[in-house]
Amino acid sequence: MPIKPSPGAEIRDLVAALDAEDAVTRESAVARLRLLAPRGVDALLRAYTSASPEARVGILRTLESAASPRILPVAREALTAGGADAHLAAIALLRALTVSGHPDASRDALDALVAVALDDSRTAGVREAARDAAGLPPLTGTPHREDDVWTAALAGQLPASPDALKRAVNARRDTARLTDLQRLVDCVRARERKEDDLARREQWRVVRGAVHQALAARNSRLALYDLRDSLLEPERLPVAFLAAIEDIGDASCVETLAAAYDASSRSGDMWWREHLASAFRAIVHREGLTRRHAAIKRALARWPSATTELMTR
Repeated sequence: MPIKPSPGAEIRDLVAALDAEDAVTRESAVARLRLLAPRGVDALLRAYTSASPEARVGILRTLESAASPRILPVAREALTAGGADAHLAAIALLRALTVSGHPDASRDALDALVAVALDDSRTAGVREAARDAAGLPPLTGTPHREDDVWTAALAGQLPASPDALKRAVNARRDTARLTDLQRLVDCVRARERKEDDLARREQWRVVRGAVHQALAARNSRLALYDLRDSLLEPERLPVAFLAAIEDIGDASCVETLAAAYDASSRSGDMWWREHLASAFRAIVHREGLTRRHAAIKRALARWPSATTELMTR
């Protein structure tokens, strides 16, 4: 019978993975550590003292699931000693402590959040994140500086103007962390869903497309799940979505593309239909997919006419 590694050994290995060059490896480590955090608080706190700045941010993110009073000093320290990413992770951690059910820790966490929210030396994005975590009303007005817009967006505080965020994304498309871009995809999509005005919703969708293009330009599939899901939305997507899926899509996308192509035959939207076909062909060619591939077989079973047409174009 194989011997399972101790939780402490597994935590050490996962903390080491937080420094990996591959973003997927880092995010997988964070996800696993979140599961271990409630019973591994002490091991994570020990690892934090000697971890790199990047790994410290990852550890802060994992400790949210523990919400133990023992993590309060680390969260406070990160608010002053860390960079912007650490500040935002510490704010999220303090938010978790405010609802942890530990009265003293909840009070102290709330005090720390309010102090940051009222600190004029902080960037607007960090202050907004702290105000939101503390349940305070938002600051009057919206941050206009590009850096503030970017920082606030990563904290879930999107600007009033979609164009302001799009400019911030375009300015950082080659340098932003891939995980930050992936986080923006989720934030912008959530904003879209809350938008009742159709024109305004489309503007946010254009921003989301720009983020997807930034990821695709760097050959990242971190947000491929969103590209697949978006193909089944009732509204036509901006061309940036299909350009991105054409660049980085894989076999997991062909069924959704076939479904969307099948639906397009009933809508009569030839522009959309041609772009769907182009993306499908690009993936089939790049991945070397044939009718014997499992994904193609499933598409043929569910959308036989559309898939046959796509495979023979």
